[in-house]
Amino acid sequence: MITAKSNQQLKRIGQLLRKRSARDEEQAFVIEGRKMFFELLRDYPELLQRAFFSESGLAGLSDTERELACSYPYEIVRDDIFASAAETVTPQGVLAIVSMPERSLNDLTSAGKGILLLETLQDPGNLGTMLRTAEAADMGGILLSHDCVDAFSPKVVRATMGAILRVPFVYASDFPEAVKSLKEQGYTVFAAHLKGSVPYDEPDYGKKYAIMIGNEGNGLTEEAASLADYRVRIPMAGQAESLNAAVAAAILMYEAKKR
Repeated sequence: MITAKSNQQLKRIGQLLRKRSARDEEQAFVIEGRKMFFELLRDYPELLQRAFFSESGLAGLSDTERELACSYPYEIVRDDIFASAAETVTPQGVLAIVSMPERSLNDLTSAGKGILLLETLQDPGNLGTMLRTAEAADMGGILLSHDCVDAFSPKVVRATMGAILRVPFVYASDFPEAVKSLKEQGYTVFAAHLKGSVPYDEPDYGKKYAIMIGNEGNGLTEEAASLADYRVRIPMAGQAESLNAAVAAAILMYEAKKR
């Protein structure tokens, strides 16, 4: 049993929770909570490196859950020590170190579905919501520019409600070139743009479409917007000047899906 905050494994968890550089170096991240943990064991058990249970968290599992959980590498952590290691205010008694899935652009295109393109997105909550919505809207995946917020940060992981494991996503070192590659593969690119000339509900999105969303404050760069086949706008009433990026993405994903 782990009984000290100075334990090296807990220090590793702390590094993975706090530092993107640590996550990138180890190609690993941390998940919290029973729901996501057991979804991991059900769907992607090969990604689990090690689980950590508080004493009360392990005791609170059903016999079946406990037998399954303890069939993988795990540690038991004293309750007060576990609470100090967890990122959430009310931890559910389980943390796990998980390997990042290996994915490529081909994983986004292989299903022949729509793709969400994100440039310089910065808000963890927005990205988490977009991942959840992309799953619900049956998108093929998400392509992100290299300077977007880290999808494996704790706030994003929590906001995805498990979609972090199920929705393929890839960071592009050269975002414009990656978008050009999609266009060469037959994708039509629709950019959400405040100066868009086409109402969002007019185009025929087709089967191979990509929806491009820009930075929360500044929108898309002109370089990225210039790659779009259509610059679409979402009409707004009152004094609203723009929509939240995740809201705009959701509207466009569902509009494309119903076509």
